Amino acid sequence: MKSYAKGETLVPLLTETIGRSFESTVRGHSASEALVEVATGRRWTWAELDRDVDDLARGLLAAGMAKGDRLGIWAPNCAEWTLVQFATAKIGVILVNINPAYRSHEYAYAANHSGLRMLIAASRFKAGDNRSMIEQTADETPGLERVVYLDTADWAELIESGREIAPDAVARRMKSLLPDDPINIQYTSGTTGFPKGATLSHRNILNNGHFTTELIGLGAADRLCIPVPFYHCFGMVMANIGCMTHGATMVIPSPGFDAEITLQTIAAEQCTAVYGVPTMFIAMQNHASFGTHDFSSLRTGIMAGSVCPVEVMQRCIKEMNMSEVSIAYGMTETSPVSCQTRADDDLGRRTATIGRVHPHLEIKIVDPATGETLERGHTGELCTRGYSVMLGYWNDAEKTAEAIDAEGWMHTGDLAEMREDGYCNVVGRIKDMVIRGGENIYPREIEEFLYRHPDIEDVQVIGVPDEKYGEALCACIKMKEGATPLDLPALQDFVRGRLARYKVPEHLVIVDEFPMTVTGKIRKIQLREEASAKLGL
Repeated sequence: MKSYAKGETLVPLLTETIGRSFESTVRGHSASEALVEVATGRRWTWAELDRDVDDLARGLLAAGMAKGDRLGIWAPNCAEWTLVQFATAKIGVILVNINPAYRSHEYAYAANHSGLRMLIAASRFKAGDNRSMIEQTADETPGLERVVYLDTADWAELIESGREIAPDAVARRMKSLLPDDPINIQYTSGTTGFPKGATLSHRNILNNGHFTTELIGLGAADRLCIPVPFYHCFGMVMANIGCMTHGATMVIPSPGFDAEITLQTIAAEQCTAVYGVPTMFIAMQNHASFGTHDFSSLRTGIMAGSVCPVEVMQRCIKEMNMSEVSIAYGMTETSPVSCQTRADDDLGRRTATIGRVHPHLEIKIVDPATGETLERGHTGELCTRGYSVMLGYWNDAEKTAEAIDAEGWMHTGDLAEMREDGYCNVVGRIKDMVIRGGENIYPREIEEFLYRHPDIEDVQVIGVPDEKYGEALCACIKMKEGATPLDLPALQDFVRGRLARYKVPEHLVIVDEFPMTVTGKIRKIQLREEASAKLGL
């Protein structure tokens, strides 16, 4: 049997815009709790959330934001992030997600490449001084007309300006929107060294959020704890939109992940579901207070973002009361989920596979060299096709054509196997992406940056084993002749503040030469083995 599968179609696809779906939920669940922000104690019913979303949407209209204009949000998880997400969706403004961990180089590229007209930002988050970086890169972002800081009077002024806009202006704008309109751009690092803007439509993310939560049985009585970041599909699609399509409650435990606060929130808010990448669940399960928390309200949740350890999944079921926990697999370019385990799967399938194909989608495993669909049980590249495949990379037709073939198949770059029962396992990556604690890191971007160092002749960034994060970054560097070899602190100082913290190499190996193939290509597999041995990993 060929490694091909097609998802069920019993539940129809949603054929409306995000704004229309949002308003339908408001009509059906107006008095139910929609959003909770634990850090501030603020709470919204669906009717109250709709009121505040419309007020913000009118403010954006007053600011001159037209259909198709790009608005960036650069902030950690907060209630305002959710308001911006739904307000932009109602008026057809394309939301550009800026990773809170970005530093000046990455922010300026995303802002300029996407053509931001407006940016909504937190002044600071953790070690990042966003305001300073925005001001320092003003010359690099000439199209950016306005910055609204969430923690200043800017936010209130933006909303107040909307009072001058007619009450029906949002509804009139909504009538002009179509489900296939682009509504979101998410930057994902590319092997060219520059991030690529995966452009997603209402249809893409509305349906994916809906079906992802449909498969864990989410309903209006459920309360989802969301420690995963909103800037990524896991937070804004699988969580926020998933809750919205089912009338469930979105619970934000903290601006950034904190194991103790997340554990406290589950109990205090009586959450029935929680999301997380494996490292988040590992941190919670190994926290000193883990055994003291009440998990009796939990029923389900999703683990995704990287390979999910079987032992961690089993502890979710046995020790966190998550009897219906699910594993999901996907990528930003597919909105994101393509495969998912089901609540009624047996323990083996639910803890040791990435599940089977999602509703209304197709998947296949192909020979990367020939494109031929392989027999089940054989390893090849996982490809997916259907409503979830992105519109393309923003302003990059060439890269889009490389990722999506003429028949509409998205080539994921992941090596996977399809079992006889249709369930899949990811066994590796065709390219050299490093997954560090759920963050996808593409070495070429870091390599391109390190080439700027005056003493570095050549560099290869690889993933080496790490007990906590699964993989850690190691920079293998060839120094220029006569240069003094770098040490790790000096290398980290060069990178820190210019790239996100998770992209700062944690190991350094100085090499005289790189292992090469006969055709002159660097053998990264051999390089990983040699570096790991030298580091004693």
